[in-house]
Amino acid sequence: MNKQITLAARPVGNPLPSDFSLEETPIPVPQEGEVLVKTLYLSLDPAMRGWMNDSRSYIKPVQIGEVFRAGTAGVVVESQSPDFKVGDYVTGGWGVQQYGVCLPNTLVKVDTKLAPLPVYLGVLGMPGMTAYFGILDTGQPKAGETVVVSGAAGAVGGVVGQIAKLMGCRVVGLAGGKDKCDYCVNEMGFDACIDYKTEDVKQALREACPKGIDVYFDNVGGEILDIVLGQIRFKARIVICGAISQYNNTEGVKGPTNYLSLLVNRARMEGIVVFDNAANYGKAAKEMAGWMMEGKLKSKIHIEKGIENFHASLMKLFKGENFGKLVLQVGEE
Repeated sequence: MNKQITLAARPVGNPLPSDFSLEETPIPVPQEGEVLVKTLYLSLDPAMRGWMNDSRSYIKPVQIGEVFRAGTAGVVVESQSPDFKVGDYVTGGWGVQQYGVCLPNTLVKVDTKLAPLPVYLGVLGMPGMTAYFGILDTGQPKAGETVVVSGAAGAVGGVVGQIAKLMGCRVVGLAGGKDKCDYCVNEMGFDACIDYKTEDVKQALREACPKGIDVYFDNVGGEILDIVLGQIRFKARIVICGAISQYNNTEGVKGPTNYLSLLVNRARMEGIVVFDNAANYGKAAKEMAGWMMEGKLKSKIHIEKGIENFHASLMKLFKGENFGKLVLQVGEE
C-alpha cells in the first residue's frame, strides 16, 4: 500500500494535525511512458503554509482531498520510459506519499556520488536556486557592501550569506539561538550573526552594520523588516523572499511602517519567486556544485523521519526548531 498525506481542511492560524489526513491506497502502476518512483525524502518548506490557503498566489492552492504538494527525492523502482531505468535517483514534485507515478519530463536525474540525495532538496534544489537567483540577480551585491539576511541558519538564508561572502561582501545574519548564530559565523563564514531571541535587534544591527545596510534578504517579514528599513543605505536593495513570522497570523499580515525609507534612500524592494528562473537552474546548480566541491559552500541537513510525522516535522519550521534544510525521510533505499 501507498501511504499519502492529503489536505483535509484549510487551517486558520497554525496548521493542526486534523488539517491533514493519512490515507492508504494501492501502489500505483506506471503506464507506457511513465515512471514509478519510491520516495526517500520530502522537502519541508515555509511556502507549504501558503499552499494551504484558498487565495490568489504565485501557484494554485492544494485542494481539499489532494495529496499535499512537496519537493521530493527518490529512486526509480519501475520504468515504462526509455529515459529512466530502475535504480536511477531522481528529484521532482510527486507530493507527500511513499510512491508516485511521474512523467519523465517532471523528473531530474541526480548523481548521489557527487552529493547525498537530501542535498538535492537543499543547496542543489529549490532552496539553493532561490538563494542563488535572489541574492545575485535581485540583490545584486557588490564587493565591500553590507548584506543582511534573516533566517540565516535556514535552507535559503545560509546559502544567501555564503554566496554574498563569495562576492566579497560583509555579511550579517539574523537567527534564533546561540547555536545557530555560532554556526553561521564559525562554519559558514558570516562576519556576524544576531540572535533575535535574546538581543536588541535594532541596536545590534547598528553595531554590526555601522555604515548601514546595502542589501537585505528577507525571509521573515514583520518587525525585523521594519527595523532593517530604518537602517538601509542609499540605493539599497530589499529582497522579499518570505515572511515566515506572518504565515500563521489570524489577523492579516503586518506590513512595514518604515516604507518611506525606500523613498528617502531611493531604495528598491522586490519580491522573488524561484520558478521565474527555471530556465537557468542548470547553470546555477553547476556553479554551486563547484563551490561545494571547493569547500566554499557548505550544506546542513536536518532530517526527521516517518510520513506519519509530517505535521509535527513541518511545524518545526514555524517554531524555529529546524537547523539547516529540513527534510522528512519517508523511505529506506
